[in-house]
Amino acid sequence: MTINKELITAQALAEALDLSVETIWRYTRENKIPYIELGSRQYRYNLDDVIKALSGSTIKENAAPYETPPGKKLTYQDYLDLPEEPGYRFEILEGMLIKEPSPSVIHQRASRKLQRILEDYFEEVDPEGEVFDAPLDVTPLEFNVVQPDLFYVSGEQQSIVKETRIDGQPLLVVEVLSPSNRRKDRLQKMQIYQKAGVQHYWLVDPQDQSLECFAWHDGVYALVASGMDEDVVEHPNFAGLSIELKSLWSK
Repeated sequence: MTINKELITAQALAEALDLSVETIWRYTRENKIPYIELGSRQYRYNLDDVIKALSGSTIKENAAPYETPPGKKLTYQDYLDLPEEPGYRFEILEGMLIKEPSPSVIHQRASRKLQRILEDYFEEVDPEGEVFDAPLDVTPLEFNVVQPDLFYVSGEQQSIVKETRIDGQPLLVVEVLSPSNRRKDRLQKMQIYQKAGVQHYWLVDPQDQSLECFAWHDGVYALVASGMDEDVVEHPNFAGLSIELKSLWSK
């Protein structure tokens, strides 16, 4: 397959062949059809080349619970059918696929240390609750699949904990900023969590050594606690929770 031929998207190819996008992605993953990868997991196809590759083959369509017309917003099922790519994390935000490199050491260090603090705290105040870390899929809204760095599901929310994902809104979501995700976490994901009604959203910035704690009030987030460097952050909605920020930045 040469690049100078007319290329089409998986959605357009699926429509031309009267297949689902899930089947096109499955054939792509299994290398049953020729394709061009443009980067950021963007695949393009030449219709004639694909037809030749499938000539004489028996096309097996996977059962799909929904139709996938061109331009559709991606869903959790689409997400499950994506070809794997080691070294990257994938999310779907408002129907759009987002690809990011794996987190850095400074990112993981801050995330791990905050997780210990939260686990110790919630073990005391809510033994039935759980603190999770990435990678674990969360579907807070339709057309959205996110992997928060940390999140807390209260004991009263255990119904949203499914076998392979969290299907609903955790009480608390924490995102740790990296240079590659700073805008996404501050804008796109913040808007999604706000729309979903996630009650508490925290942003940890290891580079600026800061913590910002937002709480959901009347449909919008308000900053209710924050700190930098070696400050000690105490949250007004979590009695007894005290976070010494210097512990997050040290080895």
